Amino acid sequence: MTGPDLATRYLGLDLPHPVMASASPLTASVDGILRLADAGAAAVVMASIYEEQIVAAELAEMAILESGGGAHPEASGGFFAATVANRSVLDERLETLRRGAERAGIPVIASLNGVSPDGWTDFARRLEQAGAAAIELNIFRIPADLSEDGGEVDRECVDALRAVKGAVRIPVSVKLSPYHSSTGHFALQLTRAGADGLALFNRFYEPGIDLATLEPKLDFDLSTPADTRLGLAWISLLRGQVGGASLAATSGVWDGEDVVRYLLAGADVVMSASALLRHGPAHVGTLVRGLRAW
Repeated sequence: MTGPDLATRYLGLDLPHPVMASASPLTASVDGILRLADAGAAAVVMASIYEEQIVAAELAEMAILESGGGAHPEASGGFFAATVANRSVLDERLETLRRGAERAGIPVIASLNGVSPDGWTDFARRLEQAGAAAIELNIFRIPADLSEDGGEVDRECVDALRAVKGAVRIPVSVKLSPYHSSTGHFALQLTRAGADGLALFNRFYEPGIDLATLEPKLDFDLSTPADTRLGLAWISLLRGQVGGASLAATSGVWDGEDVVRYLLAGADVVMSASALLRHGPAHVGTLVRGLRAW
């Protein structure tokens, strides 16, 4: 007797089962990607590429080379396009993607967090050229301008999606934050603008304050199974409402039962990061076996 058929389809990719590794420090290196592939992950989302981080590194290097040659972060989109062209930090990340995609034997999805219009599209093209099976747009920013309303924030995100969709041929998904004024409406806007899938939800670093140094403190807590509740609610609400777009569940996936709950709610795939960081890449097998046993 054969076991249950766990095959699924995500972003047009045929996968043997729905358990994936989401972006984390484990997916930042070729070795980490290969270890997750060997452990049985159906696909891997590579650690995010942040335009701001890469541009800052390039600006620092330019400042040294040019001794203050007038480069500023506020420069126009044309500046971003020019600086991306020979960015050593970006080249290293692209090489990781290229080697991981060639050797892993499973789809490697790139995660991109952009800032400028040129940054979104130029980075996306380079990720596609490096072998990404798809691109996950990690769209999140804090609207610090209090005169900006929710509609403006949503439109900026949708515009970024449209720009990337126009720049690449591979599937593009969006990893959502739960903090939009109308999460469901925003999700529909994205799928109508061409998103091939949605991942719910982002968990970003939220700094605290170190009382000893009076400086920001980069705290990051691993998820818990309780974090599945928000995702379960929204995936069940969106299932059947977003056309043919795929739905990925993230946050709080620690055992096979967490995987099952998300799938019952309507997810096509389930991604884990915190549990893999705590227990190691081999925990992928535990999740798959738990799903298969159920």
